[in-house]
Order: sequence, then C-alpha cells, then structure tokens
Amino acid sequence: MLILAALTALLVAAQTHYEGQIAVGGKAGATLSRVNFNPTVQQAMLPGVTAGVTFRYIEEKHFGLVAELNMTGRGWKENLEESDYTYSHRLTYLELPVMTHIYFGNRRVKGFFNLGPELNVMVSDGISSNFEYQDAAGMEYFNQTSRHIEQMTMKVKGRMDYGICGGVGMELSLNAKQSLLLESRFYYGLTDVFANHKTDVFSSSNPMTVAITLGYFYRIK
Repeated sequence: MLILAALTALLVAAQTHYEGQIAVGGKAGATLSRVNFNPTVQQAMLPGVTAGVTFRYIEEKHFGLVAELNMTGRGWKENLEESDYTYSHRLTYLELPVMTHIYFGNRRVKGFFNLGPELNVMVSDGISSNFEYQDAAGMEYFNQTSRHIEQMTMKVKGRMDYGICGGVGMELSLNAKQSLLLESRFYYGLTDVFANHKTDVFSSSNPMTVAITLGYFYRIK
C-alpha cells in the first residue's frame, strides 16, 4: 500500500509540473537462470523465454515509471559433468515488476536504466530428466561424486516470490509514436525456492535470472 501511495503521489506531482507521456507495448526475449544454493549445487545456466506487456509513464526531465506483466521461465540445470545424465527444474512465473525509469540521449536514440521491486506468482513447476532422479541416491554415478542430490526431489516452498530487478538498454524512435527497445535485465529473488529452516538441507536457495528482450512501445499520450 505504501508503494502504491508513493507512486500515485509521484504521478500527481509530475502531472502538476510537467506534461507527461504514456506508452504501452510488448516485449519478448530469452532468459538464463540458476538458483543460488547454500550449500553449493553444481549448475549450468538454464535457458528459457520471457514475454509480456508493458506500461510506461515518463516526464520531460529524464525520469519515469515502468510496469510490466510478463510470463517468464526460471529454474536451474544440474551440471552433471562426465556423464550422459541431464536434469533441469523449470519454474514458470507470472511476474510484475514496477521500476524507476531513467533515460538520456536525443529524440532518435536513448539509453536507459530500469530498477525496482518485482512480485512473482508461480504458474507451473516441471522437471526434465533422462534418468530416474528419485533413485539418484542408489545410482553409482551419484555415489562416486560429492554433490547434493536432495534438491532433485524437494518440493518448491511456495508459489509467491519477490525480489529486485534492474536493467540497462537502448531505445530507437521509429517516429513520434513508435519505438523499439533492447534491454538486458538481471533479477535476484529475495525469497528461497526451498524451505530454509535449521533442519532443512539448504539455508538459502535464491533464484537469479538474466534476460535479453526486444520491446515495442506505442505512445498514446
């Protein structure tokens, strides 16, 4: 509620002193994800996709707000070196970032920074593997390697996740109403994927994602 009140006050103040611009659009791109486990789990980055819709309000003095509603794939991929085994755990989220938007440049080409909080709701949870991961403790390969395998069968703690996201990018104006954007963004989750009580395996399991997206904006005001 405090965040919404602050954003409302900011928009009212901006409308009082400046002529604002409002634009709507969409975006899509690729992601690379992993989970920051403690103790460490050997991983490779898990590729995925992201797509969504975007709303932007900006002022004349290089400042604005961006809100998005995206569907994004996250998770992690086990690094099972020197074996033919594969395992990945994919978590798909509906995400709502609300970010400060700082931009600079000229009418044709602009650079920008986005930074703010993000709320996520998990909509699907799936595992892809070419072996019976439920029986990993009894397999010779896993007995010979010093690695955690509990995460392969653990249930996700909850469907809600929140964190911080930040990105940098460039915007190319096609005309007075339309523009294209290229952005690189990083997300760090402040909630854990798995339970983190003293008796649990992992003290932390924070999700991390890097996304590269191409977006389109249409100015409606």
